Amino acid sequence: MTILKIVLLALFVLLLAGAALGLLVHSRDQAQMRAVWAALETAREADPQRYDPAMVADLPEIAQRYFARAIEPGTALHRVVRLEMEGSFIMNGNAMPMTARQILTPPVRGFVWQAEVGTGLIRFAGSEGYHAPASGPVESWTKFWLHGLIPLARIGGTEDHAHAAATRVMLESVWAPASLLPQFGAEWTQTGPDSAEVRFADVLGIEPMQITFDAAGNPTEVQALRWTDANPQREYRLQPFGGRMLEMGRHDGFLLPIRVELGNRYGTPDYVPFFLPTITRAEF
Repeated sequence: MTILKIVLLALFVLLLAGAALGLLVHSRDQAQMRAVWAALETAREADPQRYDPAMVADLPEIAQRYFARAIEPGTALHRVVRLEMEGSFIMNGNAMPMTARQILTPPVRGFVWQAEVGTGLIRFAGSEGYHAPASGPVESWTKFWLHGLIPLARIGGTEDHAHAAATRVMLESVWAPASLLPQFGAEWTQTGPDSAEVRFADVLGIEPMQITFDAAGNPTEVQALRWTDANPQREYRLQPFGGRMLEMGRHDGFLLPIRVELGNRYGTPDYVPFFLPTITRAEF
């Protein structure tokens, strides 16, 4: 056997070993995602209490205006929602098609977002998640793979990442309006004629979110200072994250933002939205 054949054979064996290792690690990532999704499913109450406007009678005017729109009287107050979405994900200035599904629970518990992005050779899939169980360690991750073989991003498992993920859950609570009720730990402070600050008593270590509303009570903007390294220096620090609610729709007695745009450094000249989903299904 010539030296060239030996080298080619060795390269082939290395490629096979690399592919096998990639498949193994990818399968473990998938198993983690499925396990956390299943755990979050258990947070759904079978028979929750139903909404009564008297529940928000002591809240500031802006909160009462919001809930008068967001939850119909008599609606079962589910705080776990399964979402399906499609839209665009913008990376390096390129808009790529995106489809995804998500489970979102109260901010104190977590979420899983499973997505496929891109087309053809540039098509990757994976998930992001955050899970803060009642007992046990917090899990958080961002794991995406090109065609299930090449890892594009595999980060998480740090306090920094968990703080960023916890802020995401809080901001996305507008997709589960019952989570914003004071009975479930949401604390409202009116900050202007059409704005409010909301924090959660049982979620520690993150900044509160700011919501802006229109005259009817629809949320139009949501933002918060988020602990993130999404900056040119790749250094973790607090910086604004948020975006606009572009369209509303009603699902199972709740009024939700169904078309949004979100991105880093919201409200600054450097803001560029990268996440532009349209909700195609919401199941409570």
